[in-house]
Amino acid sequence: MGFFKRLLFGDHKRLHDRESSDPDKEPEHPSSTKLSVNIDYLMHEFHRTSDLRIRILEKGQAALVYMESLVDQEKIHEMIFKPLELGDVEHISDIPNSKVTLNMEEAIQTLLRGHALYMEDGLRGVYQFRVTSSFNRSIEEPANEKVVRGSHDGFVENLMININLLRKRIENRNLTVKYYRLGKKTNNNIALVYIDGVTDPSLIQEIEYRLKYISADMIHSPGYVEEFIEDQTFSPFPQMLNTERPDRVTANLIEGRVAIMSEGSPTVLIAPSTFFSFYQSSDDYNMRWFTGTFVRLIRLASFIIAVCMPAFYIAVVSFHFEVIPNELVMPVKQSINGIAYPPLIEALVMVVIIELIREAGIRLPQPIGQTIGIVGGLVIGDAVVRAGLVSNLMVIVVALTAIASFVVPSNEMSTTLRLLTFPLILLAGTLGFIGITFGFMMILIHMTRLESFGVPYTSPIAPLRIKDLKDTFIRMPIYRMNNRPKDSRAVDKEVIGPSREWKQLERTNNEQQPAGSQEASQQASSESNQSSD
Repeated sequence: MGFFKRLLFGDHKRLHDRESSDPDKEPEHPSSTKLSVNIDYLMHEFHRTSDLRIRILEKGQAALVYMESLVDQEKIHEMIFKPLELGDVEHISDIPNSKVTLNMEEAIQTLLRGHALYMEDGLRGVYQFRVTSSFNRSIEEPANEKVVRGSHDGFVENLMININLLRKRIENRNLTVKYYRLGKKTNNNIALVYIDGVTDPSLIQEIEYRLKYISADMIHSPGYVEEFIEDQTFSPFPQMLNTERPDRVTANLIEGRVAIMSEGSPTVLIAPSTFFSFYQSSDDYNMRWFTGTFVRLIRLASFIIAVCMPAFYIAVVSFHFEVIPNELVMPVKQSINGIAYPPLIEALVMVVIIELIREAGIRLPQPIGQTIGIVGGLVIGDAVVRAGLVSNLMVIVVALTAIASFVVPSNEMSTTLRLLTFPLILLAGTLGFIGITFGFMMILIHMTRLESFGVPYTSPIAPLRIKDLKDTFIRMPIYRMNNRPKDSRAVDKEVIGPSREWKQLERTNNEQQPAGSQEASQQASSESNQSSD
């Protein structure tokens, strides 16, 4: 039993040793007053790498050290050498935006971030200058989260630009950003963003606690962070919302949630998240409320279609032929008579073919990917039916299932729907409607037991909260959503105050105004219109 405990839950002794140590404590190596000692230490720590440049200055009494693959040479000239040549400053310590450190380990970290180091013989202080070169792509709308109305900008791979996009949308002093360094080898910069006074402090502490104990050599993207801090790693459902849209992150921050951003990736993680948050899109709030409600209901219906439609078809043609209307019995029978194997194998073959076409379309360049889609959808589909390998109805069912899975605004949830299709197909092929019922019950039970940072995944359905249903299946008018949803764990509950009192005041004034004055005002307005004509 001890072996299985260690296998499933880890070594408690190692966990205790990690908790007793301080993960935030940085190593220290004091700088020396001798320039040669500091240079030798840097060359040893960087293993004499070829892109470490050391420029000897002032006849060997000073040195400028930098990584030539990370710095901009023009910035070095403009920020360091030009002020000294023009006589604007007497010493390099007088240059604005310069920082000094006495710790060589801190100096090494700044070198890896694109800083330049200035050291003098006889001085312990190591001066740091930010001369990082930047290569950023233009801000464009995310390809996988396009909207009809609304902003058409998206996050990029530069963390500072991404935070700038949020700052422009939330001009509030309470917007707080905290930086973390994760990855022993990659040393990637992670930002935790929230609104102080709105976000629950216990939620922030919980996320910080989970981030604090991430021990890995490489943290390359938010996908790595997500697997380390999510509640149930083995669940097919994503427990953190992924997005590349600044307006979507802004809306979730206002509701009291937390955003996790990473250097080198345009993807942002939002926590806590519920099942219904994956079916919400920016378009829902940029259009009229009844139109947004209609579109959202279509998306939620796509969940049932994508998960259950192939299984339902297999159960009907294999076990429950009596549910088919009399007018359709003969066409369905003629469609499946020529197929040599059972509908279960037929469905699995078609689903796998659809997944192959989809994966090929993603990996290939865009022009070729479109060609693959046409070839797979028309040529292969038609050829498979003509060869008698797959029935016409199965092609229709699988195509509708694929379309329904792509309706979801979140790619993570779309992948989950496609994965859930396989076990339900197997259950329907063996037990019919009973298998579908048991499979769907297991999915619902798992969803109700699932949590995202202490928030029930199926909130506000289970547990039921009537007030929070304004933004789930339907999207009520924005002025009706006065309070923040409870699943966001926000401290400040009210988000919208009285906003349409002018309507009530207008009605009250019309009721209090005498009938004679109304006629006089109408006559005066008509006379003014005639005079203007």
